[in-house]
Amino acid sequence: MDPIVYVVDDDNSVRQSLVRLLTAEEYRVADFPSAEAFLAHGFSPDPACLILDMNMPEADGFSVTEALAKLGYLIPTIFLTGYGTIPLTVKAMKAGAYEFMTKPAVPNLLLKAVADALKLAETKMGESREMQTLKAHYASLTPREQEVFSLAIGGLLNKQIATALGVSEITAKVHKKRVMEKMQVRSLTDLVRAAERLNIVKTQSR
Repeated sequence: MDPIVYVVDDDNSVRQSLVRLLTAEEYRVADFPSAEAFLAHGFSPDPACLILDMNMPEADGFSVTEALAKLGYLIPTIFLTGYGTIPLTVKAMKAGAYEFMTKPAVPNLLLKAVADALKLAETKMGESREMQTLKAHYASLTPREQEVFSLAIGGLLNKQIATALGVSEITAKVHKKRVMEKMQVRSLTDLVRAAERLNIVKTQSR
């Protein structure tokens, strides 16, 4: 992964100053003079954070983050504004801002915010990929195996699963083994954890 920092500010001098600061720290940077140009570009699949001017002629920072969310991009955002007020700060935080700073941002504080935001982005991306893999594993189960999955995490033993499904205990055991293999888990505890992450409803033991 090659993290990237997006910089969006209509003030050329401010934007270029930020780019110089970030590139001096060897960050990969992509800068844009407008919200429109930023939202229209092809987003990198790598972890990213966004330094965003709160007040631009054609769009404010909130409309940009709303548009990002609609596109399915959850990028940690550092808002920059020429003037900061408590209500504006509160609104920004409620909108999901990672950090809120007034211009000119203190370089060391901004760089720390960028480093922390990228770490968060990497963590979130890893979690997202793990969840996608988990969903793919569950989708590979047959309808019968999904039934066994739900019964197993509900605490039923092989004999009880067999009774619930109207099959032999050997057949239930085979189904359960296939569930464990396809879900790539080694224990019932791991299977329960997977179910919790997938929000799968368990069938309670009787």
